[in-house]
Amino acid sequence: MNISELFRSSLRSLFAHRLRSFLTLLGITISVTAIVTIVSIISGLNQAVRDQFSILSPDMFIVQRWDITVSDQRAWLEMLKRPSITTVEYNRLRDAGLPNVAKVGAGTGTNRVVSYGTNVLESIRVIGVTASAYSILNINLEAGRPFTEVEDNLSKYIAIIGSDVREKLFGEQDPLGRTILVGGLPFQIVGLMPKEGESFMGGGSRDGMVYVPFSVFSKNFISRWSDIEIYIKATSIDHLEAAQDDVRAYLRAIRKTDFRTPDPFGIISMDALMDFWKQMTGAMFLFITFMTATSLFVGGIVVMNIMLVSVAQRTQEIGIRLAIGARKRDILRQFLLEAALLSAVGGTLGLLLGSALALSVKGATGFPAQVTVTIALMAITLAALVGLVAGYIPARRAAGLVVIDAIRAE
Repeated sequence: MNISELFRSSLRSLFAHRLRSFLTLLGITISVTAIVTIVSIISGLNQAVRDQFSILSPDMFIVQRWDITVSDQRAWLEMLKRPSITTVEYNRLRDAGLPNVAKVGAGTGTNRVVSYGTNVLESIRVIGVTASAYSILNINLEAGRPFTEVEDNLSKYIAIIGSDVREKLFGEQDPLGRTILVGGLPFQIVGLMPKEGESFMGGGSRDGMVYVPFSVFSKNFISRWSDIEIYIKATSIDHLEAAQDDVRAYLRAIRKTDFRTPDPFGIISMDALMDFWKQMTGAMFLFITFMTATSLFVGGIVVMNIMLVSVAQRTQEIGIRLAIGARKRDILRQFLLEAALLSAVGGTLGLLLGSALALSVKGATGFPAQVTVTIALMAITLAALVGLVAGYIPARRAAGLVVIDAIRAE
């Protein structure tokens, strides 16, 4: 029996037993639907995390008081003992001329009331940054301009606002050149940031922020509890580790840190943030992997049981085919092909349903989800493989039937 005959025979058998074929399809479809939905949400979640961390370019890092850690409370208490990063340390690091460092910037933030006329916004995040921080942090503008280093040094009261602040304060008016009150102080708007969308991680986005020069922030809003961050851009991504080592050694020297003592500050890079994310979600991903494997196993059991029923119901048909010259391997291949076809079709239906569910979750809740070509190929391939594996035992049983006993079966 050649391939085309094998396909025709398998399709005839599947259409002749529609209910049994439907039940087999149903088992695989449910399993693949669950898998595609879960994997699509995980894929979207990982991409969203990368997007949230995209504030950090691959060639830059942040020096701050805190490490990112999922450790116990003891580690947190140890970090509380660390001194805050100071403007003096920033200035010295900026002027140090370290060989692998291209740019140095600084920033810190607080919450203040922001108003324009009768429109008042409570607890808006106000960020003070140096002029150099714009390029380091990838702060883009939709209109206007960033402030310059000269304006920062002269403590000009100017501001750049996010899209949410713009909409709530000005509506359809053009904010450029207008003056808002930030913490009761007048700031002229010189730049507008584009809309970025809300952060699913709960940290807010730049849409609801106001950026002002670091010098003005230091004079008016900084307090003894403010923690300054220092932004470092390496000369290239290849020199990132060398830049981190240079900065670490320089700051340890400034703080006269004993060589046996851990760093009294944290160094945060994009890789460190992604590692932190993996630590946080490791247990969740293991659980999801277990659920995925269980779903596939259940789908495979359904396929195997229904195929075994199929063999039992078609025993006489198999015996007659063997008696008139069909080879055992033809019987084996036909049953394997039937299982694989049903599983592939079930996988395709599961892919469509899972994709619809994942995108519905995204539309209804805003939770990130994405269906990629890789996910689609994985779903159909896994479904077909499960069908082949689960259909092997029934296919062997069908091929191993004794001709006389099979013909006599009722």
